[in-house]
Amino acid sequence: MLSRLFAPKVKVSAHCDLPCGVYDPAQARIEAESVKAIQEKMAANDDPHFQARATTIKEQRAELAKHHVSVLWSDYFKAPHFEKYPELHQLVNDTLKALSAAKGSTDPATGQKALDYIAQIDKIFWETKKA
Repeated sequence: MLSRLFAPKVKVSAHCDLPCGVYDPAQARIEAESVKAIQEKMAANDDPHFQARATTIKEQRAELAKHHVSVLWSDYFKAPHFEKYPELHQLVNDTLKALSAAKGSTDPATGQKALDYIAQIDKIFWETKKA
């Protein structure tokens, strides 16, 4: 009797933590664009104080980009996505590695490489939203 009284009346399920629409690779892209822009500005300015501030900001932005990519991988993408896009695990890993490289570099090419990987994740992400 008590088990029926406290049993759930409605069963629900969801494929993400919150209603869809809260995840978007644009967040990672914006942070990665900042990394590349800072790298470009660093190349044009040899003031040591500017370089120190720019390095700190660049590293913070790279970490934020890594965070956003990691959240997509761990919270948004699910088993059906990995089945349909078997390259997704490697792509996310390559993206995180590229962002780490950009974090530790002043070369804008490293920032662009991270952006290129994020663009690939973005393409897959929006394909999954159509399904």
